[in-house]
Parts: sequence; C-alpha cells; structure tokens
Amino acid sequence: MSKRDDRMTAAITRRSLLLSGLAFLGSGLAAGAKANALYGGEDQEYFNPDLLPPAESEIDYPIEPVNPRRIRKKFRRTVVEFNGSAQPGTIFVDPDNRYLYHVIAPGQATRYGVGVGRQGFEWSGDAIVGIKRRWPRWVPPRTMVDRDANALRWVNGQPGGPDNPLGARALYLYANGVDTLYRIHGTNDPSSIGKAMSSGCIRMLNEDVAHLFDLVEIGTPVIVLPSRGV
Repeated sequence: MSKRDDRMTAAITRRSLLLSGLAFLGSGLAAGAKANALYGGEDQEYFNPDLLPPAESEIDYPIEPVNPRRIRKKFRRTVVEFNGSAQPGTIFVDPDNRYLYHVIAPGQATRYGVGVGRQGFEWSGDAIVGIKRRWPRWVPPRTMVDRDANALRWVNGQPGGPDNPLGARALYLYANGVDTLYRIHGTNDPSSIGKAMSSGCIRMLNEDVAHLFDLVEIGTPVIVLPSRGV
C-alpha cells in the first residue's frame, strides 16, 4: 500500500473512532432534518401514491460490467489494509476521497470508488442498513422536479431498471428507526464515479453495489464521515 493510502487510512481511523464514540447520539434527528432534500425520498406530498411503481422491479436485469478502462485505477474495487476498531461488516464512507470501505476482517477492507453529493447536498453521520432493494424505483424530490425535465417526467416514480438513476441495487440508511432518505446505490452513469455531482447519495458502479449488496445484511452499521467540501 502506498504512503498516500497509509495517510488516508490513518485519517479515516482517527475520524471513524471519533464518530464511533458518538454512537448514534442524536444522529437520527439530525439525519432526518438534513436529508429531506436528497433524491430518493418518498415522503413528499406532490406525487400520487396510487401511481407509484413497485418498490423493486419484477425483472432481475443482467448487470453489464463497465470496461475497467473507463474507471480510474484508484477507484476500481480492491482489498486494502484498514486499521481501526470497527467490527467486520461495518461500512465506512469517506466522501472527500470518494471511497467506500467494507470491513471484511480485522485490519482488512474492500475499497470501492464512489460518486458523492455535490456541495450543499452532503450528509454525514451514523446509520444502519434498514432496507435492501434490487433494481429499486426512483421518486425524485420536489426540488428536482421543479428544475429538471427528466425528473418531472417521473414525478410519480420511475420503475427500477437499467435506465433508473438508482441503478441495480440500493441500501436504504436508517438512524434511530427513521429513514434518513440517504442511499448507497448503483448508477446508470459510470462517469460519475470519483466525482461530486449527485444530489446527496453515494453512487457505486452497478457491479460494485451488487457485490456489496450480497455481503451486507439488514442492520449493518454505516458511518459516513463529514466532508470538508473538497
């Protein structure tokens, strides 16, 4: 592992220990308040709930792997050293470095490159995986409907499938029993990996989110580190 990776892992360890020490204190209320603007929420009043498509597609579409040449080497899935006290299974999201870590053994994690929320749409805190969905539907928030013609087209929800912006899989994050409206999900735009351009959620390549999806269970702890806006 490079010196840069060593420094980054050490920084994550310090930040994650700080967050772990807070252990969900007040995170549910803060998460719910800050995440209301994120896309993927379904608690709005502007759509017709009777017209919502199924929560998951009835078709299990094949996942087409992305040509590795389209993804920068540092954002390709790999196993790395990971120092810290987190139990195997824990998910860490480091938005500034555009990485998601899944701890697979003491001192070891699978690292995935991700896309993150642009400035003003970030979220951080402690959560758990509350729901898992394959080829999930997407319901755009009112703020996106007001400014985006494609979102307006799907005001009552877009069915899950290859053209859906949530991609092949989604992990729905909850804090204190409340949906944060924050998601870890796939994408229909592989070029977004490594960039800050989403409306708040964490994007992964479809093959990567499917890999993670099969390894995590409901109740898996998730720690999203604060962003410094870089």
